[in-house]
Amino acid sequence: MPDTASKCPVRIISFGYLHDSPPAAHLTVDLRDHFRDPHIAPELRHMTADDAPVRAAVLATAGIRDLIEATALAVAAFAAGPSTNLVTVAVGCAGGRHRAPTFARRLSAHLAGEAYDPTVQHRDLHKPVVQRRTQQHEGS
Repeated sequence: MPDTASKCPVRIISFGYLHDSPPAAHLTVDLRDHFRDPHIAPELRHMTADDAPVRAAVLATAGIRDLIEATALAVAAFAAGPSTNLVTVAVGCAGGRHRAPTFARRLSAHLAGEAYDPTVQHRDLHKPVVQRRTQQHEGS
């Protein structure tokens, strides 16, 4: 079993911009404008990243897997510095229930291994659905 003390700790926080300001982080990934929001689909709106249809919709979005890979490379760049301190990544979307938590979990799974000790926190995943106009398709 690898020694977790030798691994770089990585904290990944998912959040929704419509609930509060982004958490402090070394790297903040904003998914609002460039990636389709599952909230616009009535059948997904009240689901969360805990539900397979939401995860499938998010991960099927063009570019999202490339961004997960790029974010993992950015984490590696931070971790390569002279410090072995915690690297914090904040991942935000509008409500924090669909895109951000799905991305955070996938990033954590991508980083898990001998070099990193990732943990995931979901600030807004279980908060109520934010009522907003869906006619303006964010990231559609």
